Order: sequence, then C-alpha cells, then structure tokens
Amino acid sequence: MGWSFSLGWALVGLLVMGAGALIIIYYQKFADNFLGGVKDYEKTKIIGIITIVVGLLLLTNLHTVLLTAFVNLIFKK
Repeated sequence: MGWSFSLGWALVGLLVMGAGALIIIYYQKFADNFLGGVKDYEKTKIIGIITIVVGLLLLTNLHTVLLTAFVNLIFKK
C-alpha cells in the first residue's frame, strides 16, 4: 500500500495539531485543572509535543503506512 494524500485526514491532522498547540500554550491552566498542578508542567508540555507529532502524521497521511508496516511486522503477512 502506497502513500496518498487525503483532504479529510489533512483536516483532522490540522485539528489535532491545533489541540496540541493549545495544550502547549495553556499548559499551566491545563496542568492545574486536569493534572497534578505544578509538578506536571513539563509532562503537560511533552503531551502537547506528542500531540503535534501525531497531528503531523495524520496531516501527511503517514499513519496508515506506519500502521500497515507494524501490523505486517507482527502478523508476518
């Protein structure tokens, strides 16, 4: 299975990247309200960065290529 661009996945990727950016911008409020407060500030920033990376994978539609390779590796297809 090759790579192909999809407008739908591009929009989903942009939304996920936007959510990650908002987590990074408002990390203090996010950590105070949803996590353990000051001790989780750095963890909140890392969660935001990981969210942006996942959004980039979705944006470029590479998640299907990576998941296909992973499943083929496990099941030896």
